[in-house]
Amino acid sequence: MPTVTFLPKHVTVEVAYGSGLLSAARRAHVNIESPCNGGGTCEKCKVRILAGEVNPEYLLNHANVLTEVEKHNGWLLSCLVEVTSDLCVEISEHSDSDNQILSEGVTHQRQLRPWVTKHFDVNDNKTRILSGHNIIAEEPGDVLDIIYGIAVDIGTTTIVVSLVNLITGEELGVASAINPQTVFGHDVLSRIKFAGENDGLRKLQEGLIETLNKLIFELADKHYVTRERIYEAVFSGNTTMLHLAVAANPRSLGRYPYTPLIHGGTSLPAVSIGLQIAANGEVYLPPIFDAFVGADITSGVLATALNQLSGVTLFVDVGTNGEMILAVNGQLHATSTAAGPAFEGMNISCGMRAANGAIDMFKIDDDGVVDIRTIGRSEAAGICGSGLIDIVGELVISGVIDKSGRFTKSREDLPYELKHRLTERDGKTLFDLGNNVYLSQKDIRQVQLAKGAIRAGIDALIQLRELKPNDVDTVLIAGSFGYHLRPESLINLGLLPVAFADKIKYVGNTSKTGAIAFLLDRNAREELFQIVQSTPTIDLAHSPNFDKIFVDALAFPMIDDIRVAASL
Repeated sequence: MPTVTFLPKHVTVEVAYGSGLLSAARRAHVNIESPCNGGGTCEKCKVRILAGEVNPEYLLNHANVLTEVEKHNGWLLSCLVEVTSDLCVEISEHSDSDNQILSEGVTHQRQLRPWVTKHFDVNDNKTRILSGHNIIAEEPGDVLDIIYGIAVDIGTTTIVVSLVNLITGEELGVASAINPQTVFGHDVLSRIKFAGENDGLRKLQEGLIETLNKLIFELADKHYVTRERIYEAVFSGNTTMLHLAVAANPRSLGRYPYTPLIHGGTSLPAVSIGLQIAANGEVYLPPIFDAFVGADITSGVLATALNQLSGVTLFVDVGTNGEMILAVNGQLHATSTAAGPAFEGMNISCGMRAANGAIDMFKIDDDGVVDIRTIGRSEAAGICGSGLIDIVGELVISGVIDKSGRFTKSREDLPYELKHRLTERDGKTLFDLGNNVYLSQKDIRQVQLAKGAIRAGIDALIQLRELKPNDVDTVLIAGSFGYHLRPESLINLGLLPVAFADKIKYVGNTSKTGAIAFLLDRNAREELFQIVQSTPTIDLAHSPNFDKIFVDALAFPMIDDIRVAASL
């Protein structure tokens, strides 16, 4: 059988003749970006063959997939290459690079009354561990002061685990990692599809639990806690992530009427899913609103006390699945929109995760001079989501991109610094960012679709309550991605209405802080269950006038409107 060696990791794996090169990478545990799950459409799984022969049919059938420069430099798409000989392969520099992961978020102070407690029986000299009112284990001696839990934010892209002392309520430490499921697709629909393939669900679930166990061991070792003293875990995440975490097939989430198999608000034995905490430990799944408004949003409601706020508050988690809740004096309405992975840097010509070398900030001054910042302050290797929103937003307000989303044809009105960055490649206009990183017309369309989806959801919720953007008092931006966005970029892009300009607050990773609150206050469980049950979720696809709302939301804002907002 042929072998494949992946550089720069120097990992070699033996595969069957005719196996896909992307499959070989997965077998070798080498992370190659593949948002489309090997469909040949995202163009992210680029590799360079350093030694060995590639089937000539690849070069014939896929000649137009990459640019001339990429082909000249020897780059191919691993998902389209069959292994028919021994190969030595170089993977893209940022495929396995360090990533920015947000672990902090706001939280509403609650009383300390954890679900898991201990009771010492003097007569028996034993300590009983209780989950709610049920005894789940006994331990010899008086060990009342040793009791821990973990709060887990299972994001589509990242995982964050917190170790919490259930006696004091202190968060002892945090560990994080990239969700290993990303190698099978970057959005939930890709993973739902993969879960339906042969052995797909097992691979997704086992990979996730293996990563969780590593993070738990890392935290336990660092803080001198044995896993036998970790009695409960709370899993917070979107509905698909919770299904995959407990090995529940999410196929029903991928087709109408999108009915979840699990609804949360329940616990299951940790051992049943392979989670390595106490032998009798349990995993609590917070209640979910529906198939696409999940436990991460439930945790966000708990962390921000959204149901207790007066006035009109909009809670938005900006990401691949834009989830949002409008609260009017504590009365909630929820919805979600399929924004797609563009805001994760996927389906973008030079897109990448928020890792070293990614452009994460972009500004244009009054003279058209461009200021570009990258993560790690290294040479630009690509564009991450926050950088993408900055770039498009700045180009809109500078007149490089018009209201319809096209590169302007009135280039004579642009400052020289911007004009000379508009270049042509293969007959298509690009905005040159340097170091062979650029923004294309296709990229702008991807951003339009993503921002249009989220903006349409916001507009639809507001209209449903017979309100206007000016009526909204506060806008809470949640999630790791949203935390890195500048308010002016959200306004410039038109993702948020101009009326929101001075009302934006960032609340961070409320999925994690809400999960901690579920650990520490048993009353939160029944409280949030009732809130979820009483909250209407709006199916935008079947809402009146949504098509028109969506089309209107695709347009970029007028420059004069943005300038008015900037002066507020």
